[in-house]
Amino acid sequence: MNKEKKIVKIKDDVLIGKAGDRDLLCDLFIPPENNPNKPAIVVIHGGGWMEGDKTQLRGYGILLSRLGFVCLCASYRLSQEAKWPSQIEDIKCAIRYLKANSKELGVDPDRIGVTGNSAGGHLALMCASDDANFEGKGGNLEFNSKIKAICALYPPTLIREEVPEGKLNAFALLMGDMASSNDYVKASPIKQELSTFPPCLLIHGSEDKVVPLSESEDFYEELQKYNRTAEIHVYADEDHAFDSQQSLGRNVADIQGIFFLKYL
Repeated sequence: MNKEKKIVKIKDDVLIGKAGDRDLLCDLFIPPENNPNKPAIVVIHGGGWMEGDKTQLRGYGILLSRLGFVCLCASYRLSQEAKWPSQIEDIKCAIRYLKANSKELGVDPDRIGVTGNSAGGHLALMCASDDANFEGKGGNLEFNSKIKAICALYPPTLIREEVPEGKLNAFALLMGDMASSNDYVKASPIKQELSTFPPCLLIHGSEDKVVPLSESEDFYEELQKYNRTAEIHVYADEDHAFDSQQSLGRNVADIQGIFFLKYL
């Protein structure tokens, strides 16, 4: 057997569109198998919308690609660079890039999912929105940004105008001084139209001190009210970003793989 065929092909710093004055770059992970209609996943990093970059979840790009998914580890404008909804505009640009280049990449444009951690999990959930104001002008606008399935790891699901005293208000930094109460509602996954929400996987640590487990539990319960396809995996005694531990990260990748193989 030729071992070269089993190696994930990685393309770094691929230009996918424009975000204001700057280039939007991604890293692509192409599976070893040369199937013409592969499912694809946009992988979205966390960091409170104010830090982190596309290399943060590189491990998931590799692990999920080995399972047969084309993975795109996305970049997006951080909150000190641009306010909401710039972040979701940039992620939707990444989705459209996959559709525009589906033949070249061997991607089935109707089998695209998203996954993200923390702030990236929030953005993943917001990808279900069909609000035209979230599309932006990043490129390939002749394609839609519709996705088929979503995974969110320890995601904030309610963007709050007020946070406890003494806590860094990442929400306010994301939304900016000009945001209205209605803007906060529109930026909250749990306030979206959930009756048509795509299959959703939620993963959370029970002892998360940054984003409480209740954020995922409440969202899961709302999806259940609409009889949406959803599952939640709670890791006992684990804090925020627990999947940075190698063994747990591999386990989480396997869970995502099972979910996406079923629903993409």
